Amino acid sequence: MSQLTEELVLDSLKQIVDPDLHKDIVTLGFIHDLKVEGGDVSFRIVLTTPACPVKEQMESQAIQIVGDLDGVTNVKVTMDAEVPQGRGIANNIAIPGVKNIIAISSGKGGVGKSTVAVNLAVALAQDGAKVGLMDADVYGPNVPMMLGASGTQPEVVGNRLIPTEAHGIKMISMALLVPPDKPMILRGPMLHGVVRQFLSDVNWGELDYLIVDMPPGTGDVQLSLAQLVPVQGAVLVTTPQEVSLSDVRRAIKMFETVNVPVLGIIENMSYFIAPDTGNRYEIFGRGGGQRLADEYGLNFLGQVPIGFEVREGGDRGVPVVVLAPDTEQSEAFRRAAEEVARQVSIEAMKPELVVLSRAK
Repeated sequence: MSQLTEELVLDSLKQIVDPDLHKDIVTLGFIHDLKVEGGDVSFRIVLTTPACPVKEQMESQAIQIVGDLDGVTNVKVTMDAEVPQGRGIANNIAIPGVKNIIAISSGKGGVGKSTVAVNLAVALAQDGAKVGLMDADVYGPNVPMMLGASGTQPEVVGNRLIPTEAHGIKMISMALLVPPDKPMILRGPMLHGVVRQFLSDVNWGELDYLIVDMPPGTGDVQLSLAQLVPVQGAVLVTTPQEVSLSDVRRAIKMFETVNVPVLGIIENMSYFIAPDTGNRYEIFGRGGGQRLADEYGLNFLGQVPIGFEVREGGDRGVPVVVLAPDTEQSEAFRRAAEEVARQVSIEAMKPELVVLSRAK
């Protein structure tokens, strides 16, 4: 019988392959704190996202494989996660402590982009990630209302703003800094200054993900964000109808022009289930988001149905993933959050950042 060693355990664990990165978990450096004491074997598997959909599968595989080795009497596997540092685009200045910046954008207004940004951020935090939300939609800053944080005033410590915390995430917004009825009348250079201040003059602390709720369209804020900091990727929000899809095509081209990878497309307001009859109504059409993703070779991150709970959550300041976690809408947001985290990890683990031309 061969002696039980750490090398033997590591060799056996090479049978487990990450389905996204296509390498074994030993080569990827996922195995930490391996200990072999007699017949007792313990180690941590440190994944690249706390929302990993195959976490339980990897854990059971590891216990099975190591437990079958000669001389092993007990196996203890601890599942953990450490989100990798995103690289973004070279020459941009990283924010200290912030690993990944993700832009949530849309080609046009009225598609529920801020609702998607808020629920994705809270869903990622529920999975155990450290998340910040920057409301860069300066003309219509609604994020504080959706998080129940309207009227709160950020503290200033050492000439830096301390973001407000709500529902497990950190948040900053122009709505917290000006009276609620004051219109945002800002030109290009002023917008650039607001974005720069929200990035550099806010003490975000340690974050796995900084979600940026962008204004609709393809204007100054998008350009400023891409120029100032390394953006790991963008998530585009659309509705199924062609009017929305045509604007998202422009957004895809815009992000390609500034070298920001598009992580995928979320289709919001996909359908409505009547609560009294259970009938499904596709008010804005069918399948537009999936067709657009297929057209440009992008990831389709899922469909979010219309529901009273989403509207109620936004009005009450309690995101639907908190207010009604068992609804179809909440499940869709959680799946989308897991997929976004997965795509961010894939981008971060690539040998080099490549933004392919997708314009038709």
